[in-house]
Amino acid sequence: MESLVSTRKDSWLSWFLRGLLFLGFLFLLGRLVELQIIKGNYFRALADDNRIKRIPIYATRGRILARGGEVLEGKFFAHAGGYVAEVNQEEVGKTDPQCPDKGPRQAGSLAGRSGLQAYYDCLLRGVDGEELVEVDTMGKAIRTLGVRKPVSGIDLKTTISLNLQKKVGELLDKPGAVVISDPKGEILAIYSSPSFDPSNVGKSLNDPTLPLFNRAITGVYHPGSIFKIVTSVAVLEDKKITPGFVYDDPGVIKVNDFSYSNWYFSQYGKLEGAIDLPRAIARSTDTLFYKLGELEGATALASWADKFGLGKKTGIDLPGESTGLVPTPDWKERVKGESWFLGNTYHMAIGQGDLTATPLQMNMVTSVIANQGKLCTPHIIEGLGGCMDLNIEKPTIDLVREGMMGACSSGGTAPSFFDFVPQVACKTGTAETNEIDKTHAWFSVFTPVADPQIVITVLVEKGGEGSQVAAPIAKEILKYWLLMNNP
Repeated sequence: MESLVSTRKDSWLSWFLRGLLFLGFLFLLGRLVELQIIKGNYFRALADDNRIKRIPIYATRGRILARGGEVLEGKFFAHAGGYVAEVNQEEVGKTDPQCPDKGPRQAGSLAGRSGLQAYYDCLLRGVDGEELVEVDTMGKAIRTLGVRKPVSGIDLKTTISLNLQKKVGELLDKPGAVVISDPKGEILAIYSSPSFDPSNVGKSLNDPTLPLFNRAITGVYHPGSIFKIVTSVAVLEDKKITPGFVYDDPGVIKVNDFSYSNWYFSQYGKLEGAIDLPRAIARSTDTLFYKLGELEGATALASWADKFGLGKKTGIDLPGESTGLVPTPDWKERVKGESWFLGNTYHMAIGQGDLTATPLQMNMVTSVIANQGKLCTPHIIEGLGGCMDLNIEKPTIDLVREGMMGACSSGGTAPSFFDFVPQVACKTGTAETNEIDKTHAWFSVFTPVADPQIVITVLVEKGGEGSQVAAPIAKEILKYWLLMNNP
């Protein structure tokens, strides 16, 4: 009996072991099918990834060149040229929608972060290449399987004069900006002070003087008396006055409980007497321009400011441009919830109040007079731009030019140019700020008057009077430019 029980027990154990063996076989077969058939491609790819190493070959970035072919890389060109930095983790593996043909960005590659480097990043960055290398289990290279060569970025030729740009940077040692162009919109120099080292941007991030801030195109300021160019054109073109218009300066105009004085009366207690428009431009007589603003009206004056390109981007090929602001009665009601008063018109007529503009925009305003009434888009890369005729009558241009020539002649507001040769046409500006006894110093000039070749606009932020602070800087720049062109 015991033998029978033992036999049955052995038989059951045998069948149990056979069953386990069979199940194990089925499991191994299933795993084999999964690994070889179902997930074969996946694991082969993993094996290849472990066996093949992809080494990026970064494309050489295009160079930014001056008009003479020199490379532009230091602080004198930092704001216009911009800077580059390695792509961040969010950018790696993603394709820029502006240039999908460049492919996804590689870790370690560079991207333009400001200035021309950012604006033309797609052209400058090129296309990265790649080397496929077979490696052993230790990661040691065995052989190169293939190479996709990188495509270098495109060099960009600018309109910038390298020597002129450097000279401007040497002369402007206070917060401010200088814009130099030809009347057609080619930027010869554009500089914001203080500047920064594009190879060490981190050093400037917490600098209280804001060296990364591009005052030339991003900073907005009351334009002061340079805006009187716009006011003059507006009243002449809209026939609010005739070319023979004469005004007897009272020194101060009173409207109800408010007084609006002329700078000459406020500083020296003197009157200008009977003056015409050219003389008023030359002397920057506020009282006359208050009256011109009243004759023109706020809405019409704002319309002319718009024609001159104010209150909107100029279209320069740089990122970060501000629009500035041209206020209107509707704007004041909508934004401030306040009515427009005559005093608001007075302030706008002399470039104050809520009116703001960039140094680049005010250079464009002066260029309209230099360019016989044509508004040209400023540009830094060769071959761009374009001009639009504002259809300003020649007698209007001539009258404003006469006033601007008077500003830089004996008796005008720019004594540093009284003895300057050749003759220039200019406008000084001193704009109030929100700080007592702090004013922005403006100066804008073009020459030669008969055939203008250069337009210079200088802003010294909270620097004082335009005639005393900004004009001497412009004079040194112009002397250098004349020396460059007449060695």
